[in-house]
Amino acid sequence: MIENMATTPALRSCSHTPACPSADALDRDAAHVLSAHPEQGWSLLCNGVVVFEDFGEILPDGHCTGSRHRDLAMASPHRRSA
Repeated sequence: MIENMATTPALRSCSHTPACPSADALDRDAAHVLSAHPEQGWSLLCNGVVVFEDFGEILPDGHCTGSRHRDLAMASPHRRSA
């Protein structure tokens, strides 16, 4: 069911101002959440990306990205060592 939702044309055209980043942009996680399912650990973004609680993703074209949780946590300023 997630695949069908992520590939519908309506989800590919963003009506937000400013427009949300596309699914192939580096900042694609900044898109608005259309449907959140925290009890299942995933959310559907406006750009058709399904993002999981560990920051792994399923892109609208079916490609998957691995968890980026460690990378994102280490990029946080309060995690950097002096």
